[in-house]
Amino acid sequence: MPSDAFTQLVDAHYAPLYRFALSLTRNSSDACDLTQQTFFIWARKGDQLREEAKAKSWLFTTLYREFLRGRRRAEHVTALEDLPPGENDPAAPEVDLVTGMDAGLVVEALHEVDEVYRVPLTLFYLEELAYKEIADALEVPIGTVMSRLSRGKAQLRAALARKESSGSKVVPFGNNARKLS
Repeated sequence: MPSDAFTQLVDAHYAPLYRFALSLTRNSSDACDLTQQTFFIWARKGDQLREEAKAKSWLFTTLYREFLRGRRRAEHVTALEDLPPGENDPAAPEVDLVTGMDAGLVVEALHEVDEVYRVPLTLFYLEELAYKEIADALEVPIGTVMSRLSRGKAQLRAALARKESSGSKVVPFGNNARKLS
Protein backbone atom coordinates (compact mmCIF):
# COMPACT_ATOMS: atom_id res chain seq x y z
CA MET A 1 0.00 0.00 0.00
CA PRO A 2 1.50 3.39 -0.93
CA SER A 3 2.49 5.68 1.94
CA ASP A 4 -0.30 8.22 1.25
CA ALA A 5 -2.94 5.51 1.22
CA PHE A 6 -1.60 4.08 4.50
CA THR A 7 -1.63 7.55 6.08
CA GLN A 8 -5.23 8.05 4.93
CA LEU A 9 -6.19 4.66 6.37
CA VAL A 10 -4.61 5.52 9.72
CA ASP A 11 -6.24 8.96 9.76
CA ALA A 12 -9.66 7.48 8.98
CA HIS A 13 -9.59 4.58 11.43
CA TYR A 14 -7.16 5.32 14.26
CA ALA A 15 -9.66 7.00 16.61
CA PRO A 16 -12.41 4.35 16.32
CA LEU A 17 -9.87 1.52 16.64
CA TYR A 18 -8.30 3.17 19.67
CA ARG A 19 -11.74 3.62 21.33
CA PHE A 20 -12.49 -0.05 20.67
CA ALA A 21 -9.10 -1.11 22.04
CA LEU A 22 -9.64 1.09 25.11
CA SER A 23 -13.01 -0.55 25.75
CA LEU A 24 -11.30 -3.94 25.62
CA THR A 25 -8.15 -3.21 27.59
CA ARG A 26 -9.41 -0.48 29.95
CA ASN A 27 -5.92 0.97 29.84
CA SER A 28 -4.81 3.78 27.51
CA SER A 29 -1.26 2.49 27.15
CA ASP A 30 -2.41 -1.03 26.25
CA ALA A 31 -5.06 0.40 23.91
CA CYS A 32 -2.41 2.47 22.13
CA ASP A 33 -0.14 -0.58 21.80
CA LEU A 34 -2.98 -2.72 20.49
CA THR A 35 -3.99 -0.07 17.94
CA GLN A 36 -0.41 0.35 16.77
CA GLN A 37 0.00 -3.43 16.51
CA THR A 38 -3.11 -3.55 14.32
CA PHE A 39 -1.68 -0.97 11.92
CA PHE A 40 1.67 -2.76 11.95
CA ILE A 41 -0.08 -5.97 10.87
CA TRP A 42 -1.93 -3.97 8.20
CA ALA A 43 1.38 -2.60 6.92
CA ARG A 44 2.69 -6.16 6.59
CA LYS A 45 -0.44 -7.98 5.38
CA GLY A 46 -3.00 -5.38 4.31
CA ASP A 47 -2.11 -5.74 0.65
CA GLN A 48 -3.61 -9.26 0.79
CA LEU A 49 -7.09 -7.76 1.21
CA ARG A 50 -8.86 -7.98 -2.14
CA GLU A 51 -11.60 -5.41 -1.45
CA GLU A 52 -10.46 -2.08 0.01
CA ALA A 53 -14.05 -1.43 1.13
CA LYS A 54 -13.55 -4.15 3.77
CA ALA A 55 -10.52 -2.47 5.32
CA LYS A 56 -12.50 -1.17 8.34
CA SER A 57 -13.89 -4.61 9.13
CA TRP A 58 -10.45 -6.18 8.62
CA LEU A 59 -8.87 -3.70 11.04
CA PHE A 60 -11.48 -4.30 13.77
CA THR A 61 -11.20 -8.06 13.32
CA THR A 62 -7.42 -7.91 13.50
CA LEU A 63 -7.47 -5.70 16.60
CA TYR A 64 -9.89 -8.05 18.33
CA ARG A 65 -7.83 -11.13 17.39
CA GLU A 66 -4.68 -9.48 18.73
CA PHE A 67 -6.48 -8.63 21.94
CA LEU A 68 -7.63 -12.24 22.34
CA ARG A 69 -4.17 -13.57 21.51
CA GLY A 70 -2.72 -11.40 24.25
CA ARG A 71 -5.41 -12.49 26.69
CA ARG A 72 -4.80 -16.17 25.92
CA ARG A 73 -1.13 -15.64 26.54
CA ALA A 74 -2.00 -14.17 29.93
CA GLU A 75 -4.51 -17.00 30.56
CA HIS A 76 -7.31 -14.65 31.58
CA VAL A 77 -10.00 -15.75 29.12
CA THR A 78 -13.45 -16.31 30.67
CA ALA A 79 -15.90 -18.35 28.63
CA LEU A 80 -19.64 -17.67 28.91
CA GLU A 81 -20.12 -21.23 30.17
CA ASP A 82 -17.61 -20.57 32.99
CA LEU A 83 -19.60 -17.66 34.42
CA PRO A 84 -21.33 -18.25 37.75
CA PRO A 85 -25.05 -19.14 37.58
CA GLY A 86 -27.18 -16.03 37.16
CA GLU A 87 -24.45 -13.99 35.45
CA ASN A 88 -24.79 -15.76 32.12
CA ASP A 89 -28.45 -14.69 31.71
CA PRO A 90 -28.99 -11.42 33.58
CA ALA A 91 -32.46 -9.95 34.04
CA ALA A 92 -33.16 -6.61 32.33
CA PRO A 93 -34.58 -3.70 34.30
CA GLU A 94 -37.70 -2.12 32.87
CA VAL A 95 -36.32 1.42 32.62
CA ASP A 96 -34.31 2.73 29.68
CA LEU A 97 -31.87 5.19 31.26
CA VAL A 98 -29.54 6.10 28.39
CA THR A 99 -31.25 9.37 27.42
CA GLY A 100 -30.71 10.79 30.90
CA MET A 101 -27.12 9.69 31.45
CA ASP A 102 -23.85 11.49 31.07
CA ALA A 103 -21.67 9.94 28.34
CA GLY A 104 -18.86 9.41 30.85
CA LEU A 105 -21.16 7.46 33.16
CA VAL A 106 -22.34 5.32 30.25
CA VAL A 107 -18.74 4.48 29.39
CA GLU A 108 -18.03 3.68 33.06
CA ALA A 109 -21.09 1.43 33.13
CA LEU A 110 -19.99 -0.20 29.88
CA HIS A 111 -16.75 -1.22 31.58
CA GLU A 112 -18.79 -3.10 34.19
CA VAL A 113 -20.38 -5.28 31.49
CA ASP A 114 -18.81 -8.71 31.00
CA GLU A 115 -16.30 -8.65 28.15
CA VAL A 116 -18.19 -11.20 26.06
CA TYR A 117 -21.07 -8.70 25.91
CA ARG A 118 -19.06 -5.45 26.07
CA VAL A 119 -17.25 -6.14 22.79
CA PRO A 120 -20.37 -6.37 20.59
CA LEU A 121 -21.99 -3.45 22.48
CA THR A 122 -18.94 -1.29 21.79
CA LEU A 123 -18.83 -2.26 18.14
CA PHE A 124 -22.57 -1.64 17.71
CA TYR A 125 -23.10 1.56 19.70
CA LEU A 126 -19.74 3.31 19.65
CA GLU A 127 -18.31 2.15 16.33
CA GLU A 128 -21.73 1.82 14.63
CA LEU A 129 -20.95 -1.48 12.94
CA ALA A 130 -23.81 -3.53 11.52
CA TYR A 131 -24.66 -6.98 12.94
CA LYS A 132 -22.99 -8.64 9.94
CA GLU A 133 -19.80 -6.60 10.41
CA ILE A 134 -19.73 -7.48 14.11
CA ALA A 135 -20.31 -11.15 13.32
CA ASP A 136 -17.44 -11.06 10.82
CA ALA A 137 -15.12 -9.23 13.24
CA LEU A 138 -15.84 -11.63 16.11
CA GLU A 139 -16.13 -14.69 13.86
CA VAL A 140 -19.47 -15.72 15.33
CA PRO A 141 -22.94 -16.16 13.78
CA ILE A 142 -25.27 -13.14 13.58
CA GLY A 143 -27.64 -14.84 16.04
CA THR A 144 -24.84 -14.93 18.59
CA VAL A 145 -24.19 -11.23 18.03
CA MET A 146 -27.87 -10.45 18.58
CA SER A 147 -27.97 -12.59 21.73
CA ARG A 148 -24.83 -11.00 23.14
CA LEU A 149 -26.15 -7.52 22.36
CA SER A 150 -29.40 -8.32 24.15
CA ARG A 151 -27.66 -9.69 27.24
CA GLY A 152 -25.10 -6.91 27.14
CA LYS A 153 -27.83 -4.27 27.03
CA ALA A 154 -29.41 -5.89 30.07
CA GLN A 155 -26.13 -5.77 31.98
CA LEU A 156 -25.53 -2.19 30.83
CA ARG A 157 -29.01 -1.12 31.97
CA ALA A 158 -28.37 -2.70 35.37
CA ALA A 159 -25.01 -0.92 35.67
CA LEU A 160 -26.62 2.38 34.64
CA ALA A 161 -29.39 1.88 37.18
CA ARG A 162 -26.79 1.29 39.92
CA LYS A 163 -24.97 4.46 38.90
CA GLU A 164 -28.19 6.48 38.84
CA SER A 165 -29.28 5.16 42.24
CA SER A 166 -25.88 6.07 43.70
CA GLY A 167 -26.66 9.73 42.96
CA SER A 168 -24.36 10.24 39.98
CA LYS A 169 -24.75 13.53 38.17
CA VAL A 170 -27.09 13.15 35.20
CA VAL A 171 -26.33 15.09 32.01
CA PRO A 172 -28.29 14.47 28.78
CA PHE A 173 -26.60 12.04 26.40
CA GLY A 174 -26.36 13.09 22.72
CA ASN A 175 -29.46 12.79 20.51
CA ASN A 176 -27.55 10.83 17.87
CA ALA A 177 -26.78 7.90 20.21
CA ARG A 178 -28.51 4.62 19.41
CA LYS A 179 -31.24 3.69 21.88
CA LEU A 180 -30.56 0.89 24.37
CA SER A 181 -33.67 -1.15 23.80
